Amino acid sequence: MTDQRIEAVATELQGKAQNGLGRLTGDSKLQVEGKLNEVKGKALDAYGRVIDGLDGMVDKAPVDLRDPARKGLDFARRKPLLTTGILAGAAVLLGALGRRR
Repeated sequence: MTDQRIEAVATELQGKAQNGLGRLTGDSKLQVEGKLNEVKGKALDAYGRVIDGLDGMVDKAPVDLRDPARKGLDFARRKPLLTTGILAGAAVLLGALGRRR
């Protein structure tokens, strides 16, 4: 289990607690913050599952590609938002290139 997944569980539990406390006290702002933290936790968990899956693929990669793959994976762990943005940008560019044909 990666650090992202552990952080995800903590964030999601915090969100559920905030949401419940907000409902109990009638504090709609706390409820919204709680819901946002729940969603953030679920997103972090999904990202962590992807990182875990990629870890297994790196171990199966050819020996000469393992080191660069591990460096890329370490970057993705340290900068998840930037990594997601880079991949989204690449997907948009590839999609645009595919439509021009």
